[in-house]
Amino acid sequence: MIGILWGVVVVLLAFWAIGLALNIVGNLIHIALVLAITIAVYNFFKARDV
Repeated sequence: MIGILWGVVVVLLAFWAIGLALNIVGNLIHIALVLAITIAVYNFFKARDV
């Protein structure tokens, strides 16, 4: 399960970087970045909890 979530984080960060470079989609890219960071932080704390 954690592998899938990290895959989502990587994909969202890649889309954010592409959107930032090409200046497309505007605020949706930043929302995706916030989601990616939230998932990464959640996984970090969940992994330390085990």
